[in-house]
Amino acid sequence: MKIALFSDIHANLPALEAFFKDVEIRKPDAIYCLGDLVGYNIWPNEVIQEIRKRGIPTIAGNYDFGIGRSSNDCGCAYKTDDEKANGAISISFTNEIVKQEERQYLRTLPAHIKVEFQLNSDKLNLLLVHGSPRKINEYLFEDRDEKSLLRIMQDADADVMCFGHTHKPYHRIIAGEENHFRHAINIGSVGKPKDGDPRGGYVLLHINEHSSILDKATVQADFIRFSYDVEKAAKAVEASPLPNAYAESLRKGV
Repeated sequence: MKIALFSDIHANLPALEAFFKDVEIRKPDAIYCLGDLVGYNIWPNEVIQEIRKRGIPTIAGNYDFGIGRSSNDCGCAYKTDDEKANGAISISFTNEIVKQEERQYLRTLPAHIKVEFQLNSDKLNLLLVHGSPRKINEYLFEDRDEKSLLRIMQDADADVMCFGHTHKPYHRIIAGEENHFRHAINIGSVGKPKDGDPRGGYVLLHINEHSSILDKATVQADFIRFSYDVEKAAKAVEASPLPNAYAESLRKGV
């Protein structure tokens, strides 16, 4: 089974359109969105509409949670005063332009999606979250202590846990009790990558009749990168009330 997982579009319609073109070629058996549809660009309504019309199962990101409730807090961990000031402009602008029907859709999004596979004698639990199972805006970076990551997955009964939020993709395999292998997969970002590569990114997760918690090689994640019209998205930011810093972030992938 081939499952496409994407996240963190952040109102970047050109990136989302390019993603759909790329993923359609790969013909996945299922597709899920891990949230943060809105914020930082000018197309939150259009992004929501594109995902809704395709009926894609979607969970709430921290930005979706805030905008869905007309909050001025996106739950973002800004580090500097400039980032905080820019962030305040972004969420205010997004709240101004999001339409009521789209806002209501964001309010209905679930926090998690859990899919249980029984493809052989092993049960395999796939858990989809935005930040972590514990908190929608918890950052699980690649350098997270292994014991901490294992505990999070054990507590959530997750054999494969996929998430976004950091915009930095990675796949870590953690050996737990009795050779029980668990997979922590950050799927990256479609519309606002932060790993130095401005191309959009997503994951194709492979689970089949041979997949087992006892064999780490039987669950695979392909990290897909695709090109899109970055300049169109950056110029849209520059022509809006949004800070120009967001345009430069798109161009540099940071």
